[in-house]
Amino acid sequence: MRFVIIGAGAIGGVVGARLYQAGRDVVLVARGAHREAIAARGLTLETPRERVILPIAVAGAPDEVSFAAEDLVLLATKSQDSEAALEALRDAAAPPPAVVCLQNGVANERAALRRFAHVYGGVVMAPTAHMEPGVVQAYGAALTGAIDVGRYPSGVDDRARTLCDALRAARFSSEPRTDIMRLKYAKLIANLANAVQAICGAEADAGELVERARKEGRAVLRAAKIEFAADDVGDVRGRWERWEVGSIGGRSRAGGSTWQSVTRGADSVETDYLNGEVVLCGRLLGMATPVNELLQALARETVRDRHAPGWLTPGEILARL
Repeated sequence: MRFVIIGAGAIGGVVGARLYQAGRDVVLVARGAHREAIAARGLTLETPRERVILPIAVAGAPDEVSFAAEDLVLLATKSQDSEAALEALRDAAAPPPAVVCLQNGVANERAALRRFAHVYGGVVMAPTAHMEPGVVQAYGAALTGAIDVGRYPSGVDDRARTLCDALRAARFSSEPRTDIMRLKYAKLIANLANAVQAICGAEADAGELVERARKEGRAVLRAAKIEFAADDVGDVRGRWERWEVGSIGGRSRAGGSTWQSVTRGADSVETDYLNGEVVLCGRLLGMATPVNELLQALARETVRDRHAPGWLTPGEILARL
């Protein structure tokens, strides 16, 4: 089994690096300066214990990859880029590969299943970062993180088990899950804080605002009769202790994935598929979701107007509500 990883950023790059270190055949698909840096020098992986440069094969797009029947595609783009990535993959890959969505949000698997017969969800919990071309960081020293996998919409098969075996050999905790979307919805609730970090900064005292966003999200999912209870997903502190999350170069991980996107100057963020998922679900049910609606709008304003994280305080956002 060869792993073709589309989106070699914080998650995709670290997963690819760890699989490569475990002796697996890996191809990264990356864009722009990141792709150029990997092609020229290899992918640099930094952890609390090592800094290595890995000569992993890299392509600029799926049509630069010669696909084989046994290939497994790990989709690790941001959710707002999924449609374009899946279209490019469909045009390039013959025979059609199986696709594993290693992304935040709950819309990617459905989009993939429109185009590919074999789709899997992956719930990724890993403290990683990607802030400069050619470099990815993994802050877990004992374990890199956890990635549980299951068929979409439900079930487990031999391919899912094989992937979990490969991930465990690559320094991830990984279990096959028959109800993977329950865990992805639990992760969705946790990710409602991402927009707050991106707007208010990673160090802001935003507990009340985050809890209001999550309370609203839980209420909408309960009304929609969507299962999302998973205590282990919310146990961030416990996971970080078990994984021995530490610093790299004397610095701790500064912020989550959306904060990283804003700090890098990205043109878009995935908030429409996180807080926006709660807003969409609420509108379908006729339920108001003012907290997540405001965070969704402010995240868009943050990117559009090139604000740095911290341009608004949690108190200022609460006052608007």
